[in-house]
Amino acid sequence: MGPVSGLVLFAVVWFMVLFVVLPIRLETQGDVGEKVEGTHAGSPATGFSMRRRLRLTTIWAIPIWAVIAGVILYGDITVRDIDMFGRMAPSASE
Repeated sequence: MGPVSGLVLFAVVWFMVLFVVLPIRLETQGDVGEKVEGTHAGSPATGFSMRRRLRLTTIWAIPIWAVIAGVILYGDITVRDIDMFGRMAPSASE
C-alpha cells in the first residue's frame, strides 16, 4: 500500500467514523421541545460542538485506520480467508 492509498483509506475510515459520531448524544429541538421558529425539529438544540465531533472522529479513526492498514500491509487476512462458501477457485500456491 502506497502513501496515496493510505491517505484514501484514512479518508474513507474518517468519514465513516464521522457519520457514526455525529448523532451520538445529539439533542434535537424536537427532543427538547423548544423549537425555534423557521428551523426543523431535527436541528440540534444548544450545545452542539462540531469541533468536538471532528476531534473525536479523528481520535477514533486513527487506530481503526492503523488496524486496517496493518492487515493490508502484513497480509495476515486475505480475501480467501473471508470466503465462507468456498466459491473462490484455489490459488496457484495451493
